[in-house]
Amino acid sequence: MKRDDRPLRLVAFDAADLEPISAALQDAVAQLGDFEFSRRKKTFTVAFNRFRWEAGRRNRRVRCGLQVGQVTAARSQNIRQGARDAVVNLLSIVFEPGEDASGAVVMVFSGGGEVRLDVECLDVVMADLTAPWRAAGRPAHETSPEETGPQEGARER
Repeated sequence: MKRDDRPLRLVAFDAADLEPISAALQDAVAQLGDFEFSRRKKTFTVAFNRFRWEAGRRNRRVRCGLQVGQVTAARSQNIRQGARDAVVNLLSIVFEPGEDASGAVVMVFSGGGEVRLDVECLDVVMADLTAPWRAAGRPAHETSPEETGPQEGARER
């Protein structure tokens, strides 16, 4: 395995730890059928195809797992429930602190979709699961001069 093809494995126990995970998963895509919330295990798991930004100019994707632990509730907004084959594009993941160590992990998707996970504490693991493969293109965001916030959509070119 080439040095730059080594799997990426990251953990987050505070908001600063979550930033590199969010960056690594920017423009990752997933089918809604690959989202799983287990109340019994208090976990929320997603399988993504993520773009390997760390590979530099090489356009590569890899299958990646994300698991959020200590989840007490999961809610979504502007996500088509029951559309298991629908594909979503992740823009960012942030932690909104609550009282003590609790808070919410918020996954923001293009098109205004959002998944909000109430957590007892921040406990996030991201791990690449497969060898990289050639991507069809590099994700790019359409921007205009008046945009100042997160980008609404992404496309590969």
